[in-house]
Amino acid sequence: MADSAVRINGDTLKLPGGVSVRFVRTLRLPESGTHALPPGLGTFPVRRVADYPNTAPAEWLARGGVLLPVYLREAMWLSFGGSTEPAALQVGVGKVCAVSGEPWSDRLSARPQNYVALPRQPWLDGINSGKGTVRQFVAVPLGLGATVEGQVTGEEVWGGIQLQSFPLNEEKHAEWREAERLAAERRAAAERERSLRTQSTKTVYGAPPAPGAMPPPSLGAAPPAPGGAPRAAAAMGLGVGGSMRQEVFKDDRPTRHYASTPAGRVFVHLVTPPEWRRITGEPAPPSPVDRAAYTRAGLPWYDYYDQDAQDLAPTDQLGAVQPVGDWLGDDLDPWQPPAPGQVHPLKDAPGKPVEDGDW
Repeated sequence: MADSAVRINGDTLKLPGGVSVRFVRTLRLPESGTHALPPGLGTFPVRRVADYPNTAPAEWLARGGVLLPVYLREAMWLSFGGSTEPAALQVGVGKVCAVSGEPWSDRLSARPQNYVALPRQPWLDGINSGKGTVRQFVAVPLGLGATVEGQVTGEEVWGGIQLQSFPLNEEKHAEWREAERLAAERRAAAERERSLRTQSTKTVYGAPPAPGAMPPPSLGAAPPAPGGAPRAAAAMGLGVGGSMRQEVFKDDRPTRHYASTPAGRVFVHLVTPPEWRRITGEPAPPSPVDRAAYTRAGLPWYDYYDQDAQDLAPTDQLGAVQPVGDWLGDDLDPWQPPAPGQVHPLKDAPGKPVEDGDW
């Protein structure tokens, strides 16, 4: 029987079906204009909620999953770089689909598409706004109405991020494995032929540096909560910030090629740095370098384009979501756009299982 557990490897979530997800810190974009892809500034630390029975909120313990610390108005993107087998991954923000804007579902849908297709989709930086753009994920507290959840559903109940993975069904997975085997044989034969030639050309394909991992914090036991019982935590959710050039690719496989039910799912709780320390006993990583200093230093930004892929059309639900600045006020962090030479073009499981609960 296949393992349905979600596990943590370092700061990477491993979902059944060969799906890997990292939560990457990044620079927040201005809420006006359309921008290049911002860089990765290290991964968010991720911990199992079940490891903190004395300090995690009771409702979080009931939902299971993992938690990670975010600062107010901090931006993030989701990296799927470790995924190699074909799979469908649903991404929810407060149980609103980040791709379609539809309510959270345990079924795949093609019209509208309610998932990202892996491994073609290398990352997701925000909600799908269509026409080759997404709106950046930005952390905000629940209760203001600024989250995607609040604006689409009219209430803020869940917060956080939700993930569900759907691998290929058994028949299609066997077909894929055979096609991969034949392709590997062809590649090996071609390599043997090339090795016989006296002259060869080696092409090096450029790629961005892997985001550096944050220093691993202490895993010491968390202190017990006052009174001996977990208290409620200030929940965080995701709103939207600026727009960037990124496509959410249309899947070229029909949904019937995937498993009919999710192989694994996980609820990702977002918590403020003070609450992170109270729950885990660890200090939260410091806030990333300011974006103007990053750009002045000449460090890289990115553009990604796949000429063989088709971008999903925008949806009415997500198209109407307003940026967090409408609730929190103007962004006072100085902005310095990257110079043209700074934008780089791209392209043309150990540990205990993460417990799942009721959500």
